[in-house]
Amino acid sequence: MTYFGFLLRFLVVPILILIGITLWNKRRGRERAAALSATSIGLAIGLHVLIALLYTTPWDNYLVATGVWWYDPSLVTGVVLGWVPIEEYTFFILQPILVGVWLVLLSQTLSFRDEPWRAALRWWLPALAAILWLGSIVVLLTGKQAGTYMALLLAWALPPVIVQLAFGADILWRYRRIVFLSIVPVTLYLVVSDALAIHAGTWTIDPAQSFNIFLGGVLPIEEFAFFLMTNVLLTFGIVLLWAEESHERLATYRERLQSRLAKGEQVIQEG
Repeated sequence: MTYFGFLLRFLVVPILILIGITLWNKRRGRERAAALSATSIGLAIGLHVLIALLYTTPWDNYLVATGVWWYDPSLVTGVVLGWVPIEEYTFFILQPILVGVWLVLLSQTLSFRDEPWRAALRWWLPALAAILWLGSIVVLLTGKQAGTYMALLLAWALPPVIVQLAFGADILWRYRRIVFLSIVPVTLYLVVSDALAIHAGTWTIDPAQSFNIFLGGVLPIEEFAFFLMTNVLLTFGIVLLWAEESHERLATYRERLQSRLAKGEQVIQEG
């Protein structure tokens, strides 16, 4: 199976189907939940496509350059940017679109109710993620080769997750149904698709730099972790952009900043 064949079967076709369903729902009067309409669909997805390209490109190039994973040259077009084939960059674009359109469909069908705030989540969840991140750095510094892929994955993925949780873990908890129903099904779908591609030889994970723990006898556990973390990043980011509470919180932060700047200027003038 060629890499573009993989993308067409497992990403492009599902995206088109989901777009068709969401448009049909819209014609029938099913709009996104009002509480998740603070940012346009196109802006939220487009911003995450841009972030995916900018943030993932250096990391993924490093993985290929150091042999953590490689692709079969006969199954790609041969157009390579850096160390990575053009098909991989196409995947960076398609995954945020897939997650975004799936979230649109969920937002058209789920209902949400007001719940008590759980502000403590914004403290201890980022702290736990930070401890896990530090652990990944320790593994990289100690040079334990079998943990290289997992450590590189966590070192790359956890910093933005920490920021997302510190800003809006309580908001994400309020919308936990859509968060769960986005992360879990999409992750399972993509890991099954990934296992088929690995079995077909489209790409290969270096056994020396992974734990050699396989799910279903085919899928390296690091690949499961990759799709889990990328779907967490995308779901957290899009939901936070859509949530009206996020914009209210940003407005509060902006007002506080402006107030402090004004006080600072006043102190300077009086001095």
